[in-house]
Amino acid sequence: MERRARLFVLSGPSGAGKGTVLSEVRRVRPELGLTVSATTRKPREGEVADVSYHYMSEERFSELVEAGAFLEWACVHGHRYGTLLSEVDACISSGASVILEIDVQGAFAVREKRPDAVLVFIEPPSMEELERRLRSRGTEDEESIVLRLANARHEMELAARYDARIVNDDLATAVRETIALIDKYETDGGIDQDGSH
Repeated sequence: MERRARLFVLSGPSGAGKGTVLSEVRRVRPELGLTVSATTRKPREGEVADVSYHYMSEERFSELVEAGAFLEWACVHGHRYGTLLSEVDACISSGASVILEIDVQGAFAVREKRPDAVLVFIEPPSMEELERRLRSRGTEDEESIVLRLANARHEMELAARYDARIVNDDLATAVRETIALIDKYETDGGIDQDGSH
């Protein structure tokens, strides 16, 4: 069966484990395309230009925004980050599907530019479990936890607009379901016999 390279976007609230799911999916499917994000922040120790990020000035970033060169971009903690269309296109034209980890706002921006992108929402089994995970990290203060939980509730309300939802209750199961979903969309477009997704 012929495979078709697709663009996948993984989103989910902080603490849902989307980064862990993604790294495990990549371990099993190393051929998935990797894109290098652009950023206006300075390199951190150990980071390599054009491998870790494409580092650029605010002026250059603005020029690329004006030129429509980004699939999506956002301002995070005073610096801008973006996914270059050219990076995604290079992977897909080489026959490799691309999977991006992007927030909900960014995912809908991708959908506008690429209506055939497959949006996958990784969610916690419950809000109680999400709160437990956030607290067990021990990295957030109370104010930050309250904010993350409020954001999570808002993001969960938008999950219905995604093509698929995967509950990350058990990591191995969530990874298996994500890989099965990628396979399904690469081979038959993700359309069921009745014409629905």
